[in-house]
Amino acid sequence: MNRLIIHGLLLLTLAAASKAAASPPTIPPVYAKPGCPHSCGNLSIPYPFGTREGCFLDDTFFINCTVTKNNDFVPYLRHGNVKVLNISLDGKLRIFSLLARDCYSKSGERIFSNQPWNRLFTFTLSFSRNKFIAVGCDTYAWVEDPVEYSYATGCLSLCQTNDLMVNGSCSGRGCCESSIPKGIRDYSVTVRSYNNHTRVMNFNPCSYAFVVEDGVYNFSTLDLVNLQNNRKGFPVVIDWVISNKACKEARQNITAYACKENSVCRDSENLHGYYCDCLSGFEGNPYLPNSCKDIDECEDPSLNQCIYAKHCRNEVGSYECFCPKGYHGDGTKNGTGCTARDKTKVIIGACIAVSLAFAILAFVSWGLQRRKINKLKEKNFRNNGGLVLQQLLSKIEISAEKAKIFTEDELKKATYNFNESEIVGRGGFGIVYKGTLDHKSVAIKKSKVMDHDQIEQFVNEVVVLCQIKHPNVVKLIGCCLETSVPLLVYEFINNKTLHYHIHNEVVESPMPWKTRLRIAVETADALAHMHSDAPIHIIHRDVKSENILLDDNFQAKVSDFGVSRLVPLDQTQLPTLVQGTFGYIDPEYFHSGLLNEKSDVYSFGVVLLELLIGQKVISSDRPEKDKNLAAFFIDRMKEDRLFEILHERVRNEGNSEQLKGVAELARRCLRMKGVKRPTMKEVKMELEELMMGNCVHVEFATNDIEETEPLLDLLTNSNGTSVSMGPDSVKFQAALQLESGR
Repeated sequence: MNRLIIHGLLLLTLAAASKAAASPPTIPPVYAKPGCPHSCGNLSIPYPFGTREGCFLDDTFFINCTVTKNNDFVPYLRHGNVKVLNISLDGKLRIFSLLARDCYSKSGERIFSNQPWNRLFTFTLSFSRNKFIAVGCDTYAWVEDPVEYSYATGCLSLCQTNDLMVNGSCSGRGCCESSIPKGIRDYSVTVRSYNNHTRVMNFNPCSYAFVVEDGVYNFSTLDLVNLQNNRKGFPVVIDWVISNKACKEARQNITAYACKENSVCRDSENLHGYYCDCLSGFEGNPYLPNSCKDIDECEDPSLNQCIYAKHCRNEVGSYECFCPKGYHGDGTKNGTGCTARDKTKVIIGACIAVSLAFAILAFVSWGLQRRKINKLKEKNFRNNGGLVLQQLLSKIEISAEKAKIFTEDELKKATYNFNESEIVGRGGFGIVYKGTLDHKSVAIKKSKVMDHDQIEQFVNEVVVLCQIKHPNVVKLIGCCLETSVPLLVYEFINNKTLHYHIHNEVVESPMPWKTRLRIAVETADALAHMHSDAPIHIIHRDVKSENILLDDNFQAKVSDFGVSRLVPLDQTQLPTLVQGTFGYIDPEYFHSGLLNEKSDVYSFGVVLLELLIGQKVISSDRPEKDKNLAAFFIDRMKEDRLFEILHERVRNEGNSEQLKGVAELARRCLRMKGVKRPTMKEVKMELEELMMGNCVHVEFATNDIEETEPLLDLLTNSNGTSVSMGPDSVKFQAALQLESGR
């Protein structure tokens, strides 16, 4: 009798276990479109995905729910054969991917081989969440684009025995792996062997290869005999986006923007596009209106850190812990907790009074400090010529370009309070920051010193320079006068300097000759404009390759007017403090201190030599007598050895007559006497003719080449630094130091 009872209990237990095994797993909550199926078999299907028309956003998100012969529901990706395992609203989708298998008999005859491939349509294989793995000891395998063959990657695994293999390690002995390239849409897997597994048949008759979600597969030596009991495939993660636009662009079109209330937009790491996510403290479907609901963290102890469950206050998107009456603290487990109050009301009142007094004192102190700062800003504004600048700007026609006067707070905000991470350049005159004003990148120059005797001239020159409109001159946008030294704001040019692209060894390839010649024409055009076409003639006085910026299209932008001079129309020469950079300074100007437009012509001639020869202006790598590039060039011209010193790419790409023409023009720019040099307008016109190919045969007249004067040696400095010497009352050397000639 007892045996019958025990037998019956066993049958009931087995029946219950069988019923539990046959029951489908519980489907987690999903957020399908109202009135639409929310699942296919065991797969939850949230919107924007759906199984029928009107339930999905577009065909990209169609899930084909197919009924099998056994009346099972199997979800496939669109109209393909890729089985969907899981859909996540954070831009991830898990699919089932078949593995490739290559098996042989003991005689070395292939008995089975397959090459599975998956079509992902608009979705992309996640490069950060998957691995490509091959298993075997006579195995090489690869994954590739089965249609266009636009990519391929793989690995190799060879071994004679399984003695030294380590379970869980996929380092090349019995198992190898490689990363997945970025941007893969369709992929196929191929696996092959070298010796048909004849040498390892006793423990490894087959090779296997597959793409698998990272962390799912762990290698075992048993897999060499039969990979995980003849497993057919593994889960793989693919990426999807709701739109192919980035978040910044998507937010501009409110009607098409997919992220609903209480959600945030996130850019995809793999695809060009975005997906949506409920804000922290909310849960739901961010693609459905009013679906992201506040989570009541107080209802679930695992979601909050409160010591007492009843002392948890739910808030929108968050929660707050508090202590019972008679206790103080933050009420959290990992914070200050709750401590019983043991002080008298008098002490508490006194503390409150003291705290209140300190708060009032701090507020008054803050107000006085703020007032002091504002007064200092007003004083700086007046001392820096702010009132004069405002009057001058009011007289400029409405249609004309005007200098903008920025506040210090505006420039602090533009540069994250002049953060060091925003510094893009340092020099003898100060620091240059990159900033953003009105959604445009700007360069903000912060100087070290200021001569307040030159304020009126400085203000007049800012007004003039802001009105210069030339495509090859860096635009001065405005200034800030609330600081002790004025801050100057320019347009930002982001492709470094001509000096960098000529002399920096890390540049991938030397600049082509056509680009060099075009940059020379554009620079000459900018200088000619300043010399003769600007409202007031301007002499740059520090023309060098470091002061010629390049934009993304390698268009030249003449910059850094820190030592420039404005020349009155009734004067041709100005006595000034000699300033400039060694190697570029006009010897005649250096000797006499008399500045004219021909000084810029000489400096431009040196820049032409850098473009032609590709060597630094001052170099200790050359012999002592040739340290100065101008002297080196003139000596080689005398010896008719021009083509020996030209840069290799210039020599190979340039027309010989054209190169001779440019070299001859550079020689004339470098004449010791300024009166013999051409004007910048003549230089520009001649370069344009040479660039168009209108060049004639040039015979160098060596007897016309002036002797290199000893003064050139005085202008040679191994560091190529700037100089300033001679009598001059001008001391203002701001990042845009403009000395008036009046």
